Amino acid sequence: MALVTFDLFSALIDSRAGGSAAFGRLAAGHGWDVAGTDLYDEWDARNKASQKETPAQPWVTFAEHCRRALAATYAARGLSADPATDVELLLGSLPEWPLWPDVEAALPRITHRHQVGVLSNVDDELFRRTRVAPLVDPGAVLTSERLRAYKPHPDLYLRARAAGAQVHVPASARDTRGALEAGLTVVRVRRPGHRVDPDGPQPEHEVADLGELPAVLDHLVSST
Repeated sequence: MALVTFDLFSALIDSRAGGSAAFGRLAAGHGWDVAGTDLYDEWDARNKASQKETPAQPWVTFAEHCRRALAATYAARGLSADPATDVELLLGSLPEWPLWPDVEAALPRITHRHQVGVLSNVDDELFRRTRVAPLVDPGAVLTSERLRAYKPHPDLYLRARAAGAQVHVPASARDTRGALEAGLTVVRVRRPGHRVDPDGPQPEHEVADLGELPAVLDHLVSST
């Protein structure tokens, strides 16, 4: 059985919908006239930048990246609140972040022929809060905490390959480019709000939703 890994926060979870809803509640609780989507987008960009710029040693948890990004977002907007308290509320909302509509039906189908895992910039404990956790093999969950690297650094993908990953299913530009540049076989799933990097390598395989994935995987595995 091939080990097929999925990105957590773009391919499987609609993180913008879940995170924006949580930020909307935070803003309302603080009495701020700011949209949850705006806060999410600014925080998410800073969070990804923090992960990209941080070396593997000393290790910085995903939760700490989230806190740093939130503190910077509040500072940039002149908002007064405790980012440590608010990031706990934000990450506490992870069980509510929705799956993309095709995920719950597709993953069990894929597990009939392949081992299904996750390759994600996340902490182990935070992953266990998500709606994805019950749908995948716990032994095939390759987190940044476990691999000691963050996307898009090639070390994360190379260590995933060493752990047995054969095919990766991303949606976001940085994950698609990082996986391709590290030599992983990529099947990109097209998700709203995500596109490939026009200046980077292009995936040979794409699907409109995960219902199309089993046939593509069977072809790829049979041809190797």
